[in-house]
Amino acid sequence: MKLVRTKDELRTLRRSWIFKGEKVAVVPTMGALHAGHLSLVEAAKKGADRVIVTIFVNPKQFNNPDDLDKYPRTEEDDAAKLAPYDIDALYVPTPDQIYPDGFATNVSVSGLTEDLEGAHRPGHFDGVATVVSKLFLQSRADVAYFGQKDYQQMLIVTRLSKDLDIETEVVGCPTVREEDGLAMSSRNVRLSPEERAIAPAMKREMDRAAEAIRRGAEIRVVLDSAKQQIENAGYGAVEYLELRDAETLAPVTDLSRPTRLLAAAMLGDVRLIDNIAV
Repeated sequence: MKLVRTKDELRTLRRSWIFKGEKVAVVPTMGALHAGHLSLVEAAKKGADRVIVTIFVNPKQFNNPDDLDKYPRTEEDDAAKLAPYDIDALYVPTPDQIYPDGFATNVSVSGLTEDLEGAHRPGHFDGVATVVSKLFLQSRADVAYFGQKDYQQMLIVTRLSKDLDIETEVVGCPTVREEDGLAMSSRNVRLSPEERAIAPAMKREMDRAAEAIRRGAEIRVVLDSAKQQIENAGYGAVEYLELRDAETLAPVTDLSRPTRLLAAAMLGDVRLIDNIAV
């Protein structure tokens, strides 16, 4: 595994792989790696000849400065976790490699970004779209792997890659969960023991709601009840719990098309998100 700090180093590596006709995969992360990230690395190893993992805590996707300050930075531990996977490059760019002096371009994807996470985190998805565009172009990867835990984000990066004719295919991989159902997230380490015990309640109530909707119960009544149960379990106010079209994220009132149940809520000072197929 080669540690790479600059885009020029990365491009030099990439050129040597292109010359050999090798397929290149990229797994973009913000570090603090867990089993969910590593499942993406496993998928990339199976799907490509060369694998790049990136670590960059992107300031442009944090609408809350305090959240940015608290985000864990664990490069040494991350490198140790990646070592057994025999990846080809760990790209940890310095800020000037992504946002050099005078940087003035913003990538915005309309239609998928205004609601759900976008409504509660202004500017977040512009930051995501901008940094992902940079990483796709710097790596020139043939394929990129993203977790479905951040479902809205996955749809957005898929759209931007198509719209901008970036030759990087986006592959979504299933959410990896703890034994009690909690979706793995770098933020989980910030939960107190008491909060960690409460955390699985969101997934549990989402599963119950999904089953009730499948049986034909009235969607709004089911979702309102599930939100109340999540809050009763010890969460703060549920920011959203919505049934949406799995491709467009448009609100739905029936199951005539594939749908997704998406949720976000605060637990203490940690914001948790989740989603499941209905």
